Amino acid sequence: MATPNKFLKKLIIFDMDGTLVDSSITIVNAINYVRSKLNLEEMPRELILAKVNDPDLNPARFFYEAENFSSEHEAWFSEYYTNHHEKELELYDGIDNLLKELKEKGYKLAIATNAYRDSTLQSLGYLNVVDYFDSIACYDDVGRGKPAPDMLEKNLEDLKLTAKEALFIGDSERDLLAAQTLKMDYLMVNWGFSDYDDAIHSVDALKEKIMEF
Repeated sequence: MATPNKFLKKLIIFDMDGTLVDSSITIVNAINYVRSKLNLEEMPRELILAKVNDPDLNPARFFYEAENFSSEHEAWFSEYYTNHHEKELELYDGIDNLLKELKEKGYKLAIATNAYRDSTLQSLGYLNVVDYFDSIACYDDVGRGKPAPDMLEKNLEDLKLTAKEALFIGDSERDLLAAQTLKMDYLMVNWGFSDYDDAIHSVDALKEKIMEF
């Protein structure tokens, strides 16, 4: 049984796509699958990955020409995930060991993702890491997606912890802004869909930074 860690931080919250899971192929294909259902032209891979974490756009409008995501959008997106996640998803190298070590040190672990709950649970289940997480907050669990802080607030509420007791790890400006709103400590990684010069570039370096808190 894990013993409580000796550090100030009790909770490590992770973004999922681009941080834990290399889902770039699946996200591109799932968005284009929904677009095909809406009789919209296929969108280039590079454009989708460049815009999927852009905090300045309305993603429903940009990707689907709608003001808000609908239940049909969610169903079609999840349908693609269900049929293809076993072929297209994988954890980034070293992530499984990182999660295992953090749990052994006594940390609580959580997910805050703009993905839908069904596809999130399918992804984490297929990758055999779902049991590591004590709280999972998804787009359809809260009122607003990131950069709003709603998901992080849900993680804190689930585990009865404060923002000062948590560290958020993500790969995008949306993640950073969500953390800043709550004055929560944040670490940016750079192996996903974004490219930040001052971000963390390896899982080993991330592990070292986590231990500094």
